Amino acid sequence: MHESTSQAATVWVVDDDRSVRFVLTTALRDAGYTVEGFDSAAAALSAMAERPAPDLLFTDVRMPGDDGLVLLDKLKAAHPQLPVIVMSAYTDVASTAGAFRGGAHEFLSKPFDLDDAVELARRALPEPQVVPVPAIAAASTSDDGPPQLIGDTPAMRALFRAIGRLAQAPLSVLINGETGTGKELVASALHRESPRAKGPFVALNTAAIPAELLESELFGHEAGAFTGATKRHIGRFEQANGGTLFLDEIGDMPLPLQTRLLRVLAEGEFFRVGGRELIRVDVRVVAATHQDLETLVEQGGFRADLLHRLDMVRLWLPPLRERLGDVPQLAETFLGNAARRLDMPPKRLSAPAVQALREHAWPGNVRELENVCWRLAALAVADTISAADVRAALARGGRGPRPTTAVVPDQWDRALAAWAQQRLAEGAHGLHAQARERLDAVLLEAALAFTDGHRADAAARLGLGRNTLTRKLGPGRRR
Repeated sequence: MHESTSQAATVWVVDDDRSVRFVLTTALRDAGYTVEGFDSAAAALSAMAERPAPDLLFTDVRMPGDDGLVLLDKLKAAHPQLPVIVMSAYTDVASTAGAFRGGAHEFLSKPFDLDDAVELARRALPEPQVVPVPAIAAASTSDDGPPQLIGDTPAMRALFRAIGRLAQAPLSVLINGETGTGKELVASALHRESPRAKGPFVALNTAAIPAELLESELFGHEAGAFTGATKRHIGRFEQANGGTLFLDEIGDMPLPLQTRLLRVLAEGEFFRVGGRELIRVDVRVVAATHQDLETLVEQGGFRADLLHRLDMVRLWLPPLRERLGDVPQLAETFLGNAARRLDMPPKRLSAPAVQALREHAWPGNVRELENVCWRLAALAVADTISAADVRAALARGGRGPRPTTAVVPDQWDRALAAWAQQRLAEGAHGLHAQARERLDAVLLEAALAFTDGHRADAAARLGLGRNTLTRKLGPGRRR
C-alpha cells in the first residue's frame, strides 16, 4: 500500500451526496488526515491522472456516470495496492460480495457512525488488516430468483461482509445456529458469490437420512453393493464436484462416516460403496449444526480432527428473538411471496401488528415467522393486518409458552467469549457494562421463572436482598 512518512496520510472521499462528503471529510480531517472530496468517479480519476494517488479512498456505489464498483475496478487496475472502502445505503449480499470480489478493503453501510468510518481509515492506513469473521444471521426466501438473505440490522450487515470475504476463500465453513435461522441460505449465498458459482450447490440434511443409507447417499454405490442396489448410484460428493456441498446437522453423522468424510476432506478422493474405482472430486464443504460440537467431542460423539477440518471459519447465527429489528422487513417479504403464490392482493401490516410480531419470542425462528405470514395472507379478512390477526395466526400455529433454551453446563462462558470477540472486532466499547447488564437480566428472569414470580425466594437463590432485586428489575418490569 502507499506509505506515509511524516506527512499526514491523504484520504479521498467520492460521493455525489454533498452532505455525506461534508460530514465524512470533516470527521477525517479532525482525525488528522489530509482529505479531499469529489462528486463523481470521473472527477476522482481526472485528479488522479494529474497527481499522486491518495493513501486511502472512500467511494459510494450508486452515483451518476461510473458507479463506485466501476471506479473500484479502474483503481485496482491502475493502483492495485490502494485500499478502497466502498459505501452504500443499499446493503445486500450481491453488492457487498461484489465489492470484496473487486478488491475492496472494507464495505461501509449507510447510514454509518462517523467514529466507525474513522476507525476503518485507521485500520486501512497503518497496515491492511483482515477483520475477524463475525457471528450472525437472519434469512428469508423470495419468489423472485433464488432464496435470499434479508435484513438491515447490524448483525445482517456483518453477515453480508463475512460472506463477501469468505466467498472468495477456499475454506471450509462451519455454521452454528438454532433450527430455522437460515443456515442453508447462508451456505447458498457463500456458494453463489464464490468462484464456484457456476458449479452445483448440493445440500444434504444428514439427520434426515437413516444411518444405514447415509454412506451411500454421500459417496454413492455400485450395482450389487448391497441388497436392493440394482444399479449404480452417484452420491452427493460426485454431484457437487466443482461446486459446494452443504452438510446440515453434521453433529448427527455416525462416527464411522465421520472417518470417511475426514479422508475426503483431506485427500479429495473416495470409493463408492462396493466400488474399486478411486473417485476424485473438487468440492468445498460447508457444514452446519445446532449442536455444541466441542461438547460432542468431549463426550466421544464427534471426531476432534474432523471438527478442526470443518471449523476453518465459523459463523454463528443468532435466533430471530435476538434481532427483532429484521422482523418487519422479513414479514413484508413473506407476505408478498404468499400473495403471489396464492394469486391474491398483498396484505399490509398495521403498526400494532408489527409490534405484536416483535413481541413474540419466535422459538421457531425465521421459519416460524414465514409460516405465520402465510396464515395471515390466507386467513386475515381485511387488507390491513391487525394485532388481533397476528395473535390469532400465532395461536393457530400451536405455539405454547416460550420453551426454555437448552444450555450445556459450563459452556455459557464459551458463548460469552464468542460474543466478546465479535463485539471487539466490530470496534465496540463498554463491553463490561453491556455484559453485566445482560447477565443481571438473564439471572433475574431465570430466578423469577423458577420461583414462579416470588421475589423474596428469587432474591435468596441469587444471593441478593429483595430491595436489590427490585431495583435491578427497574420500573415497569414484570412481576
